Amino acid sequence: MMAAITVAKTYPSVLVLEKLPKVAAKLKATGGGRCNLTNTLNNEDFMARFGREGRFMTPAIEALNQEELQKFFNNLGVQTHAPDGFRVFPVGHDAMSIIKALKEEMQRLNIEIICSQRVEALEHNETHITAVVTQDNTYLTSNIILASGGMGYPVLGAEGDGYALAQSVGHKITDIHPAMMPLKTKELWGANCRADTIAKVEMKVNIKKYQKLRAKGDLIFTKNGIRGPVVLDFSREITPLLAKFEEVPVLMNLTKGMNEEDIREHFKKCLEKNPQLDTLALINTLLPNSVSLELCKLANIEEPTLSLKKLSGVSRDQLIKLLAWTPLTINGHDGFKLAMITRGGVSLKEIDPNTLKSKKIKGLYFCGEVMNLDGPCGGYNLQWSFASGFLAGKLQ
Repeated sequence: MMAAITVAKTYPSVLVLEKLPKVAAKLKATGGGRCNLTNTLNNEDFMARFGREGRFMTPAIEALNQEELQKFFNNLGVQTHAPDGFRVFPVGHDAMSIIKALKEEMQRLNIEIICSQRVEALEHNETHITAVVTQDNTYLTSNIILASGGMGYPVLGAEGDGYALAQSVGHKITDIHPAMMPLKTKELWGANCRADTIAKVEMKVNIKKYQKLRAKGDLIFTKNGIRGPVVLDFSREITPLLAKFEEVPVLMNLTKGMNEEDIREHFKKCLEKNPQLDTLALINTLLPNSVSLELCKLANIEEPTLSLKKLSGVSRDQLIKLLAWTPLTINGHDGFKLAMITRGGVSLKEIDPNTLKSKKIKGLYFCGEVMNLDGPCGGYNLQWSFASGFLAGKLQ
């Protein structure tokens, strides 16, 4: 939609071919329907969160950064704000306000939209795009912007159509993995902790070669695994590893960054204030009761109502270690049906970052998730979609 709007400000004839009966189905679902458009990070910090490929987006982000994106929507009558100082939403926290503004702007610019049109092929004359073929028609054109997204949430139209189209004209597609999704665990004790959200959890992969892979955020235990913001972010790193290994061991710091020494000191201070506190009560000063009980079981503490001093030294040390880093084993996920984004896509080496046009064939441009670029939660992926759509729409 952003690409079409940008093109229409220069060229008189713009057609949007939409596979679903309505446009913007996935946009409507973003941020739980609240539409986290972008965030307040500066350009450098924003791109850094995309990892080593993040520099590719420099021209697009410089063309339409978070401030310019907010101005764009303000000019369309949608005010935005960042209530937590970081994530930017439309003031009404309603994705429909964004969709309505985009549709009205497309109508104002006389952009034609044809829905229920699955693009089946790109026609070309070896060097240049010449037409788009759908199940119903062939549309002659010398410029195509491929904005088909990835494979996350297939019920909302994302089925990887763009990959086959890009491959048909010579583009390479990297390995594809579902991302930003809940994860399943080998251990089942988390099912007893479902009532509680653990804030500011740090997670890291416990495989020597991949120990640098980390994420931070709130954690929620589920019947058969984990979810929450930290898991959504971390799943981007975990799903490719699950394709290599059957299981991925991870370590979780559930105590807001406290190490073993910090925890010992914390317990000491608590006991100085109240010497009557038993072991479970001490752990409860750091974690919800449900989690505290499970960690006691993991530390082989049969009577958590005993005082800390009455525990064996082995159990006490094990408890402190578990509080600093709790082990968990990731062993699965539900695939693309619950994935918010796709990791992987059209190789960036074959796309000009300054224009987002294909290096393989003239007249073909890319924007959004169809490319091999994805970011964490927090408005990153929508900002990239809008910025890349804006840059591709310039048809440079």
